[in-house]
Amino acid sequence: MLEKDHIAAASRVLVQHWRDGSKLEALETKLRPQSRADGYAIQAVLETQSPGLFGWKIAATSESGQKHINVSGPLAGRIMNDTVIADGGTASMKGNAMRVGEPEFAFRMDRDLPPRATPYTVDEVLAAVGSFHPAIEIPDSRFTDFAGAGEAQLIADNACAHLFVLGAATSADWRAMDLVEERPQITLRGERYIGHGRNVLGDPRVALAWLANELRGLGITLRAGQVVTTGTCHPPLPIQAGDHLAVDFGTLGKVSVGFK
Repeated sequence: MLEKDHIAAASRVLVQHWRDGSKLEALETKLRPQSRADGYAIQAVLETQSPGLFGWKIAATSESGQKHINVSGPLAGRIMNDTVIADGGTASMKGNAMRVGEPEFAFRMDRDLPPRATPYTVDEVLAAVGSFHPAIEIPDSRFTDFAGAGEAQLIADNACAHLFVLGAATSADWRAMDLVEERPQITLRGERYIGHGRNVLGDPRVALAWLANELRGLGITLRAGQVVTTGTCHPPLPIQAGDHLAVDFGTLGKVSVGFK
């Protein structure tokens, strides 16, 4: 495990690059995480350098997402309050090298899920959810070669979290719906694309339970009021300044964002 001062120093480096919109090749050797545990320890320091935790994201819940950043499975990251954009708002492209938008299924928790000895079941996690929301994630990495950075550094890099857009809570009975077969309609530059719930770890609800259990293993409580966005339901879509990305989840609601 990295020394405590090295963990703090690594986090400061990554946060500074995020604020500056700049990139680095890799953390210097003495600061570089060698394991998922190291990566999460660096990521956790973010909470001391940002104005509050909005919720959590999951990177690489789909095969296309895993290929995009070259990892073998999901990674958890923090959504900080100062990275959230209002539905229908505008996202800055400054410093964004990844330049993709991702339509996502998101959930707001109604009850805490604290660490415990045994894993949470999907049903237990769903029982703790308060509302469902359509969402868009705009990821990015502080690493120039994010596909070559490796799992531990990407976790330290907050699992490629950058900006996030949360739609209104749905009034539909989402619990009675088969989210696996939901197919959000995506519009970008006049083209239409179709997402698929099954692209999110096979089921967005399974992805949500994965996040709860990933935090459980780290000794972290998934808290009431926090939002969890479960990963893209469509291969990441290239975006550029002047674009407008809109996602229609049908009865589950809509969400959109522009780019400048």
